[in-house]
Amino acid sequence: MKCLEFADSGPGIRDPKRVFDPFYTTKPVGKGTGLGLSATYGVVQDHLGQITCHNRPEGGAVFVLRFPAAQRAIPSEAFAEA
Repeated sequence: MKCLEFADSGPGIRDPKRVFDPFYTTKPVGKGTGLGLSATYGVVQDHLGQITCHNRPEGGAVFVLRFPAAQRAIPSEAFAEA
């Protein structure tokens, strides 16, 4: 598996166990639908990956994405056609 980790220095995630639930949001009514991380979770799963999150002890949130390693390289020309 290949791993990508993203961290910030903000206040952290209020409820890490629910952050990928559809319609879960901490924003005020009318300011967000709570679908962004849920959609991201679905896309990662569709590509046989995993996404997790947690809070750092010193503060801030961490998101970790893991994807299976490719068995062979994809030619760069394949991306030019998309």
